[in-house]
Amino acid sequence: MAVMLAVGLWGLDRGGMWGDESVTFQVARRTVPQIWRLLHDVDAVHGLYYLVMHAVLAVHPDEVVLRLPSVAAATATAGLVAALGVRLAGRRVGLWAGVLYAITPMTGHYAQEGRSYALVAAGVAAATLLLVRAVDAGGAPAWWPYGAVLALTCLLHEFAVLVLCAHALTLALWRVPRGVWSGWGRAAGAVVLLVLPLVWVSHGQAGQVAWLVTPGWDRIVRLARNFAPGPEGAALWVPLLLMAVGLRARRTAAVALPLLVVPPSILLTVSQVRPLYHDRYVLYALAGGSLLVAAGAGRVARALGRVRFDGRRVRIGGRQAHALAGCAGALALTATFLHQLPVHRQDRAAAHRPDNLAVVAALAVRQMRPGDPVLFAPSVGRLAALAYPKGFARVRDIALRESAPRSGTLWGREATPRELRQRLASVDRVWLVAERDALAPGRSPADPVERTKLAVLAGEFTVREEHVHGDVVLRLYARLRSAEVPPGAATTARLPASRPAPRRARPRPARW
Repeated sequence: MAVMLAVGLWGLDRGGMWGDESVTFQVARRTVPQIWRLLHDVDAVHGLYYLVMHAVLAVHPDEVVLRLPSVAAATATAGLVAALGVRLAGRRVGLWAGVLYAITPMTGHYAQEGRSYALVAAGVAAATLLLVRAVDAGGAPAWWPYGAVLALTCLLHEFAVLVLCAHALTLALWRVPRGVWSGWGRAAGAVVLLVLPLVWVSHGQAGQVAWLVTPGWDRIVRLARNFAPGPEGAALWVPLLLMAVGLRARRTAAVALPLLVVPPSILLTVSQVRPLYHDRYVLYALAGGSLLVAAGAGRVARALGRVRFDGRRVRIGGRQAHALAGCAGALALTATFLHQLPVHRQDRAAAHRPDNLAVVAALAVRQMRPGDPVLFAPSVGRLAALAYPKGFARVRDIALRESAPRSGTLWGREATPRELRQRLASVDRVWLVAERDALAPGRSPADPVERTKLAVLAGEFTVREEHVHGDVVLRLYARLRSAEVPPGAATTARLPASRPAPRRARPRPARW
C-alpha cells in the first residue's frame, strides 16, 4: 500500500485536466438537484460517483483533490490484493501480488485520473476477498457484506456486475457445497435486482458510447500488454510465464484466473455485436493477473529452495530460504519498476494527453481581449471554459443560449442555426476553439449548428492567427473585406510546448 500511495502521489499535479476529468470536475461542483436533473438525460452510469465527488470537491475544488479519491482507492486495492494473496497462498505471495499491482503502469495511470475506475477496482477486490471469507466461514450472514460491497461497486459502474460470472466460476472450480451456492445466489440476486434500474436508464443513454468500435485481436493484445508490468521484453514475457506456473496453485488460480479472464472475455464477446468494450471498463480484472504472477513466483521460489547436486538433495534452511526468496523478489520487483520508469514518467507528462484543457485556458487568457466572441466546435470543446472559467471570464460565448448547469446538460444548449447566423453577423472578429478533426477539409458535421459554425466562418471570415496544442486548435477569425487577402494567407503560431503526443484519435469526453 505504501508503494501504491507513493506511485499515486508522484506527479499528481500535472498542471491540467483532460476532457473526462473536466466532466467530473464541472458536474460534481453543481448542486445535488442539478446533478440529479443531468442524470435523467446523460451519464446516469456515473451518478453515484458524481455525488461522491460533489462531497469531495466541496472541501476544495482543485484538480489534485479531484484525483485523491482515485489514489486512495488504488492504495486500498493494492492492500486488498495483498490480503487475497495472503489468504490464498501465504504472506510472501500476498506481498508480491500487492507490490506487483502497485507498480503496473496501468494501475498508476488510473490511480491519477479523476474518474470512477480506480474506485470500481477497489470495490471488486474487496468483494472478491469477502467471497473467499464467506466460503471459508460457511454461514449465511457472511454473504451479506459481500453483496453490499458488490452492489455499491456496481452502482459506481454497472460493468462491475460481470465479476459475478467470475465469482460463479470460482465457486464451481472449488466445488463448494450446495449451501454455499445458496448463500452466494441470494447475494448475487440482490445485486442484480439493485443494478437493473441503472442498466435500464443507462441503456437509453447508450449513445454516449457510440464512438466505441468493434474490438479485434489487437485489443486483446493491448489488454495483455496493459495488464503486464511492462508492454514488452522481459517485463512482459516473464510475468506471462509465471502466470502459467501459477495455474498449478489451484486454490489461488481458481480465484485469480476467472477474475482475470471472464469479465474482459464477456465484454469483448458482447462488443462483437454491440461495441461496449474499453480497457478501463475491466481495470478491476488486473488484480487477477497480479495474483497469478505472484503465485507462480512463489512456486518457483519454493522449487529453487531445493537443489540437486551430484545426486544429493541440498536443502536451504527455513530462515535462509525465506531471506533469499525475499531478497530475490524485492530485486525482481525493483528491476521491473525501474524498467518501466520511463512509462510512468511519460504518463505523468502534461503532453501525454493531447487535450490538456489548462493549456487551452491559459492560451485564451494570453490571446483573447475582453469582450471577444468565442465559438466552440464542436460544443464539447466548451469543457475547457467549464473546467477553467477564469480563462474565459473576459470573453463572450456567442453560441451559448443556456448554461450547462441550468440546462441539465454537460456543456450547455446552443442557439439555433438562424440565431447563430444573426449573432455572428454582428461581429468583425471571433475566436474558435476546436478539435483538429473538426477542421478537417471536407468534413460535414451531422449537427446543423456545428455545420452553421463552420459554414459562416469559411464564407464570411478569414483566419488571422492559429495556435495549436495537441489536438486542440485556437484560431482568430476576422471578417472578410473587399480589399483583404484571401483566406489562405493566414499566420500560424504553434505553442513552444513540450514534445507533442503521438497522433491518435481523440477520445470523446463524457464517455462511460
